[in-house]
Amino acid sequence: AVVLRHRGMTGPLSLVLLTDFNYGMEDYDAEGNEEPKAPPGGSETMPYIDESPTMSPQLSARGQEGGNGGDGCESLSPTPADGLGTVVNAGKGVDMRRLVLKDFLASEEMYINQLEALLLPMKPLKATATTSQPVLTIQQIETIFYKIQDIYEIHKEFYDSLWPQVQNWDSSVVLGHLFQKLASQLGVYKAFVDNYKIALETAEKCSQSNNQFQKISEELKVKGPKDSKESHTSVTMEALLYKPINRVTRSTLVLHDLLKHTPSDHPDYPLLQDALRISQNFLSSINEDIDPRRTAVTTPKGETRQLVKDGFLVELAEGSRKLRHVFLFTDVLLCAKLKKTGVGKHQQYDCKWYMPLAELVFPSLEESDSCPHVHAMPDHDLEDMKIKISSMKSEVQKEKANKGQSRAMERLKKKMFDNEFWLLLNSPSIPFRIHNRNGKSYLFLLSSDYERAEWREAIQKLQKKDLQTFVLSSVELQVLTGSCFKLRTVHNIPVTSNKDDDESPGMYGFLHVIVHSATGFKQSANLYCTLEVDSFGYFVSKAKTRVFRDTTEPQWNEEFEIELEGSQSLRILCYEKCYDKSKMNKDNNEIVDKIMGKGQVQLDPQTVQTKNWHMDVIEMNGIKVEFSMKFTSRDLSLKRTPSKKQTGVFGVKISVVTKRERSKVPYIVRQCVEEVEKRGIDEVGIYRISGVATDIQALKAAFDANSKDILMMLSDMDINAIAGTLKLYFRELPEPLLTDRLYPAFMEGIALSDPTAKENCMMHLLRSLPDPNLITFLFLLEHLKRVAEKEPINKMSLHNLATVFGPTLLRPSEVESKGQHLTLASDIWSHDVMAQVQVLLYYLQHTPISFAELKRNALYFSTDV
Repeated sequence: AVVLRHRGMTGPLSLVLLTDFNYGMEDYDAEGNEEPKAPPGGSETMPYIDESPTMSPQLSARGQEGGNGGDGCESLSPTPADGLGTVVNAGKGVDMRRLVLKDFLASEEMYINQLEALLLPMKPLKATATTSQPVLTIQQIETIFYKIQDIYEIHKEFYDSLWPQVQNWDSSVVLGHLFQKLASQLGVYKAFVDNYKIALETAEKCSQSNNQFQKISEELKVKGPKDSKESHTSVTMEALLYKPINRVTRSTLVLHDLLKHTPSDHPDYPLLQDALRISQNFLSSINEDIDPRRTAVTTPKGETRQLVKDGFLVELAEGSRKLRHVFLFTDVLLCAKLKKTGVGKHQQYDCKWYMPLAELVFPSLEESDSCPHVHAMPDHDLEDMKIKISSMKSEVQKEKANKGQSRAMERLKKKMFDNEFWLLLNSPSIPFRIHNRNGKSYLFLLSSDYERAEWREAIQKLQKKDLQTFVLSSVELQVLTGSCFKLRTVHNIPVTSNKDDDESPGMYGFLHVIVHSATGFKQSANLYCTLEVDSFGYFVSKAKTRVFRDTTEPQWNEEFEIELEGSQSLRILCYEKCYDKSKMNKDNNEIVDKIMGKGQVQLDPQTVQTKNWHMDVIEMNGIKVEFSMKFTSRDLSLKRTPSKKQTGVFGVKISVVTKRERSKVPYIVRQCVEEVEKRGIDEVGIYRISGVATDIQALKAAFDANSKDILMMLSDMDINAIAGTLKLYFRELPEPLLTDRLYPAFMEGIALSDPTAKENCMMHLLRSLPDPNLITFLFLLEHLKRVAEKEPINKMSLHNLATVFGPTLLRPSEVESKGQHLTLASDIWSHDVMAQVQVLLYYLQHTPISFAELKRNALYFSTDV
C-alpha cells in the first residue's frame, strides 16, 4: 500500500499553518500537542511558509529530490484553486481516489470515536445537575458540550453512508453528493467556534472548583480503530474540544486531493468542486475567529512549539521606551517589533531578542535594586494628552456628522493615533523584569499589576515542564519570527483609533460597585481587593477595599463609585497584605503584596445600565469574590438636586449653611480638610481613589443631623471616605461653588489668550463671588496646593486635583437642553469639562490669593466681564 505524507501543507489559513496532515493518523496527542513525523527517508525539511493571501490551502508531498522520496507516487504540488481541473490519468487516479477515501474514512472513524468519548460524560453530568449535589449546572454543561451532539450526528450519518461505498468500490461510484451535504452542514461548526473559547474557559473554571469534574476531564477514554490492538487511549477534554476546529481543515484538504484524482468528466467532479467552494468560503469566514494559539509551529528538529500568549508591551531599552510585541511559546519568549513595509507588501516581525524559558529567571526583590530607575511621566502630562485626544475624538465625531472631507478626517485620525500611541508608550510605570541565567536582563513597563501577574504565571506554568536550553540558528529564528504574524492573537495596538466604527465606544459615567465577600482561601491572611477599569487603552486602579485581618472569609461589603472613561472591562485583584518591613522594595513602583487571585468581567451596557444592582461572582485560582454593580450616566450622576430639607448641610445653599453656623467656611469643609491634612496627605491617590460609599453615606447623615459623634466618626473612618464626603458635599450643592450666574464668564475668561487680560478677568470673577463662596473656595484652594506639595508620595499633582474637583466646583446646576449640548454624551472630556478643569488649574497654579487683597484691589479692576 502506498502511504501519502502530505507535508509542507501551507496557505493563508492560520488553522493549517505548518502542520502535518496525514489522514489516517491523529496529529495531536492527549495534551493537544502535535506529534510531528519525519518525512520519508528521515530528511529534515524546513517548513514552507506561504505568505500569499490568494492561494487556497495547498498540499505538497515534500521529500528528497522533488518531494516524492522515490516511492513511485506522483508529487502533489501546490496548485491554485482554479488549476484543479488538470486531467489526470484515469486508471491511476481512481486507485488514488479510493486510497484517499480509505485514509479519510479511517480518520473519520477516529474523529467519531473522539466525539463519542466527549459525549460520554454528558448524560451522567446532566443527570446529577438536577440532584441536590450537582457536579456542574445545566448551563455549564450546555456551554462546555455546545453543539457536540449535532456535530457527532452529522459525521455519523456521513460515515455510515460513505463506508459501504468505499468497501464495495466501483470506479463509477458517485460520492460527491455526500461531501456536498457535509459541506452544507458546516454552519454548526461556526456556532461551535463562536462558543469554543467560552467552552474552554468554563471547563477550566469547573476543573479548578470541582475535583470530580477535574478527574473526568483529565482522562476521557477514546476507542481505538476496529483493527487496532489498542482498545482505548486516554485524552483530556481540552484536547478533544479542539478536534472539531481541526476537522474542518482536514475535510477541505481531502476535497483537494479527491478533485486532483477525479477526471474532470466524472459526475463527481462538479459536486466535489461545489463542496470545496463551500468549505473554503466557510474556512475563510471563521479563520479570524479561531484562537490560533493551538496551532503548532514545527521546527526543523521536529520539536513542537505552540503559542501560549502574546501581547503589546513597552520595553525600556537603552534608556528609551519601545513598543514591542512579545510572544510566549511553550519553550521560548520572543520579543519582536513590526517591520515597516512598503505598500502591498506583507507585514513581518523583526526579532529583537529571544530567551529559552529554561534560562529565564525572575529577579528577587534585592536584585531589583540594581535595575535602572524607571522615569515616570508626570501625571499632568498624561492628563493633558487625554484631554487632547478627547478633543480630537469630538472633532472626528463632528466631521462624521457633517460628512466632512475624508482627507481632513484622515489627518485628524492620524494625529489622534500618534497622541494615543504616545500615551500608550508613556503611561506604564510598573516594572516587569526578566533575567537570563547568563546575566542579561530585560525590563518591561506595564500599566497594571494584573498584566504582570498574568505574564509571570504563564511563564512559571510552562517552566514546570522539563525544558531544555537551546540556540536557534538564523534560519530557525527567521521561521519562528515569520510564524508570529499568522499565529498572533492580539492583532492591533490597543488604541481607540484602531477600533472600527461599529465597535463599542465603551462606557462613560459612574460605575457603582459593592465588593461583598470572598471565599476559597486555604489559610487565614490579611486580605484586600483593588478594582481597575480600562481607560484610553490601558488599565487604571480606581478603588481599594480596607484590609480584612487574619481571616479565610473576608466580608467587606464596601461600595465604591468608579469613574468610567470609555471603559469596557472591570478587573478585581485580591491581595494578601504584607506587613513585613524586611520585604519592602526600594523601587516604589513595585508592589510586594502577594496577589491571591485576579479576574475580569466585561462591562455590558445592557446588563449594567439598569436602575437595579446586578450581582456577579469572579472565580480566580479557586477563590470566589462576590460583588454587585450598577451604572449611572455622567449627566445623571452630576445633576445638582437641591435638598427638600433646609436643616442639614448637603444640598443646601452655602450662604444658608454659613449663616446658620455663623462661620466663614462650612463646618463640614473645615473638618474634612483638617482630617485629610492630618492623616491623608501621604495617601496614594487621595481624592482620586474612591471611598466606600456606605461610609460616605454614614458621614453625610451624621453631618446633616449635626451629630455629636462627628469628630469620633471622622477619626475612625477610612481617609478615602472622608475625601469622598468632601467631594460629595460640593457636588450636591444646589448650585456650583463658583455659581451658575458667573459660569459663562469663567468659560470665556479661561479662553482668553492675552495673559494680562486673562489675569484681570479671572481675578475680577473671584471678587464677584458672594463672600461665603469666595472664602470657602480660597480655603479649599490652599488645601489642594498643600496636597499637591506631597505629589512625590501621594501621586496627586495640581492637574490631577483639578481634574477631580473642576467639574465638582463649576458644573452648572441646569444643563441647557439646547442643540449644542446634545453632542456625544459618551465623551467624558467634553469641551465644558475641559474648561472646568482648566479654570481650577489656573487658580491652583496662581500665586497665593488672599481674600483681603482681592477686596482691596476691587477698586482698581472694575471692568465688567
